[in-house]
Amino acid sequence: MLCLGLVLPMSDSLEFLVRHGTAILFAAVFIEQLGVPLPAAPWLLAAGALAGAGTLNWLVALSSAVIGSILADMSWFYLGRYRGQRVLNLLCRISLEPDSCVRRTENLFTRYGMRGVVAAKFVPGLSTLAPPLAGSAGVSGARFLFFDGLGSLLYVGSFLLVGFLFSHQLEKIIYTLSGLGRSALALIIGLAALYIGYKYFQRRRLLSALRMARITVAELRRKQQEGEIVLVLDLRSSAGLEQERSTIPGAVQISLDNIQKGNHAFPRDREIIVFCSCPNEVTAARVTLLLKRNGFTRVRPLLGGIDAWREQNYPLESLAPVHTA
Repeated sequence: MLCLGLVLPMSDSLEFLVRHGTAILFAAVFIEQLGVPLPAAPWLLAAGALAGAGTLNWLVALSSAVIGSILADMSWFYLGRYRGQRVLNLLCRISLEPDSCVRRTENLFTRYGMRGVVAAKFVPGLSTLAPPLAGSAGVSGARFLFFDGLGSLLYVGSFLLVGFLFSHQLEKIIYTLSGLGRSALALIIGLAALYIGYKYFQRRRLLSALRMARITVAELRRKQQEGEIVLVLDLRSSAGLEQERSTIPGAVQISLDNIQKGNHAFPRDREIIVFCSCPNEVTAARVTLLLKRNGFTRVRPLLGGIDAWREQNYPLESLAPVHTA
């Protein structure tokens, strides 16, 4: 395999990667795993191509990138251990996918256990949420380190391997881009900005569509004290319920899947209040719209969810059985 340095004039970025490969790969993967929307894949592919051309040590490249991934994940892991749901809420607020960020990760973690930590490495967004979720779930540091190290090794190694195997094709791409000069850099930055702008627009459109009248925890508590019978639905995921088995008095737990499939028999003569674990109450708002389409007119999400209820020191009780048809 011909050396890239002999086949084409390297771009400044590639020359910089050859000279400072260890630091660049460490920083790129570390920043990506912290949740910053700057993908490390292009750097990993380029490093794999350079390793195939013999201008970069593949073992050094692999080690530096894996260490960067593990250090970022361990930081989120211990933040999740000591800050729990607050960290997940923060990540959900800044996520470009607010409707599914926490729930998808919790479902993956619940279904596959620590194997979900490995699988989450390959899903954008979930890779950042899996470590604090594992930490808040009480997973031991050594157990998490083993599975996260395995996931990091597979994630980094796969991109390096693809870059290695397709180094000739990447050479042509790099040659074309190097010919464009600054225009190539501007194109890449422009495409990245368009992607982030599009996802942000999707986020704002979703939250705008789900903007509706919500009931406050004070109003709900007053209804309960006055003896008004309301149906309170707890939509938290299985992983969230494993961390805390307490809920609002009288609430019944039901999964989002059961509601979507119609596996319920809710009374139509009383008000229904729904809450979830997402700080934007996105899931609760979605369920509210779904129930309204099915003829339930008196449905409202709970503003702030159970966190707002707990902050007011209102009473809690153990969960009632799952409500099904």
